[in-house]
Amino acid sequence: MKVLLGLLLLTVGANCLYSSTSDVVQLNPSNFDKLVTNSDHVWIVEFFAPWCGHCQALTAEYDKAATALKGVVKLGAVDADEHKSLGSRFGVRGFPTIKIFGGNKNKPEDYNGARTASDLVDAALSAAKAKVKSALNGKKSSSSSGGGSSDSKRSKDSDDVIELTDDNFDKLVLGSDDMWLVEFFAPWCGHCKNLAPEWASAATELKGKVKLGALDATVHTSKASEYGIRGYPTIKYFAPGSKDTDSAAEYDGGRTSPAIVSWALDKWSQNVPAPEVIQLVGKQSSKDACDGKQLCVVSVLPNILDCQSDCRNGYISTLQKLADKFKQKDWGWVWAEAGAQPDVEEALEIGGFGYPALAVINAKKLKYSLLRGSFSYDGINEFLRNLSYGRGGTAPVKGAELPKIRETEAWDGKDGVPPQEEDIDLSDVDLDEKDEL
Repeated sequence: MKVLLGLLLLTVGANCLYSSTSDVVQLNPSNFDKLVTNSDHVWIVEFFAPWCGHCQALTAEYDKAATALKGVVKLGAVDADEHKSLGSRFGVRGFPTIKIFGGNKNKPEDYNGARTASDLVDAALSAAKAKVKSALNGKKSSSSSGGGSSDSKRSKDSDDVIELTDDNFDKLVLGSDDMWLVEFFAPWCGHCKNLAPEWASAATELKGKVKLGALDATVHTSKASEYGIRGYPTIKYFAPGSKDTDSAAEYDGGRTSPAIVSWALDKWSQNVPAPEVIQLVGKQSSKDACDGKQLCVVSVLPNILDCQSDCRNGYISTLQKLADKFKQKDWGWVWAEAGAQPDVEEALEIGGFGYPALAVINAKKLKYSLLRGSFSYDGINEFLRNLSYGRGGTAPVKGAELPKIRETEAWDGKDGVPPQEEDIDLSDVDLDEKDEL
């Protein structure tokens, strides 16, 4: 019985390293923020593992330093083998790891000195002196709130970033057909803070195409655990369409706004269908194709008698390929037969160079740009690319208003048939009339 009790006490002591009477404060996830990051005290914290030989060897010196610094600087210890979340939070990779929580509690410094009580005391007093000097110069120390409520709130610049929680995640993300990028962050994480303004900027630029969300993984731990979040920030990608938990994929792009936008648009373009090139046969077709679009690409194709079905379908196919290439752009695409929409041709000055012809109109600014090169894939592609880069001339729409769209018949897809001259039946014509004819 005595042997068993002795073994039990030995095991307990090995697991704790520091006794209940030690001046080293036992820290864990429940009390860490309250005692350390939210306090005004300077702290030195050891992250250890009970089985670690170096940690066991440090115990006596660390205990001695804690007693010497009592009332001046606090010393704490975290069993990072048991409380892995705290070890992960502060980037602990080996044991023992000692960190100094001084003026900026969000960014503790690594202690790299000798593992003696004397050197630990010197480092602690140096940190305390630096904190006092900082306060004397009018600088406030930085600490994070235990619940993460203040830092977990995104700034007002991130209005387009959707705040996600354990409660709304499935409904907003998995329950939608939209494409999502979701950032799992921690309020105290420096990389997350650096990412925040970039994330907000990207969310604004991608609005209407890709949704960007953010979830505080230190508060909404259920979702963080469900998606296996181990570090911060972690970004997950959810493709458009139906989704479930297994739909999440890793984001492997950069962490600047342009990089995020470029990565997201590349994924988006792989899933979004190309806009249809619609025949302009009335107000509704114009509305369906171009309403709310940044630009509208208007083509006027030759009359069906001048360019039969194979010829016309070839032009439409070329336009459809270009619509697919530029599908990331917020553009509408329409075509009309020459002469069917005279008001459109007049307003955009189409037809002066013959048919086919093409112009791009900005309905909001009432400006347009006319293709003056070849009506071919390469010619139109170069024209549209230059236009998207802000190059190329523009002119005001003639009449300073959008042209009237006429109601016409849609093309039936067949070849055109020339009008036939009517045959004259002479059977009922008088002889005198026949002579006149």
